[in-house]
Amino acid sequence: MTSLVDQEYIKVIIFKLADKEYAIPVSNIQGIEKLMHITRVPKAAKYVKGVINLRGVVTPIIDLRERFDLPASGYVDSTRIIIVTLDEMEVGFVVDSANDVIDIPLSAIEHQPNVVGSIEVDFISGVAKIENRLLILLQLDKVLNPER
Repeated sequence: MTSLVDQEYIKVIIFKLADKEYAIPVSNIQGIEKLMHITRVPKAAKYVKGVINLRGVVTPIIDLRERFDLPASGYVDSTRIIIVTLDEMEVGFVVDSANDVIDIPLSAIEHQPNVVGSIEVDFISGVAKIENRLLILLQLDKVLNPER
C-alpha cells in the first residue's frame, strides 16, 4: 500500500541552465559527477559532447545548453554531469550546476505551457511553482530522442 506522501509529492533534483531552474525525478538519477574528461565521438550530433568512462561504464554525454539551443557557456567549477537512466539507457547531462533535491507537491505542477517559438517546449512535461521559484520539469524521453 502506498502512503499519501508517495501520492502527493514527486522528489526531484534541481539544476540550472542559463539562469533557469529545471527538475528531473530522483528516480531517474544515478548520480551527479564533477566535470571530467569527455572523449569526443566522430560524427555525433552537435549536442553530444562524447563519452566518459564512469566506473567502467561508457556513458554518452549530452550538453543540455546545446540540446536546448541556449547560448554556450564555458565550463566552470560548478558545472556538473547528471547521470540519468531511462529505459535501461544511461546518459550524462552537462548542466551549469546541480542545486538541491526537493519534494514538489503534485498539486503545484501545471501542464506543459504553450510557448510559441520555444524549442524547449518539446522537452517540457510541466512547470512547478514553489514559493518564488519556477521549476521546469523535463520530459526525459523527448530530451533523449534524437529525432527532436
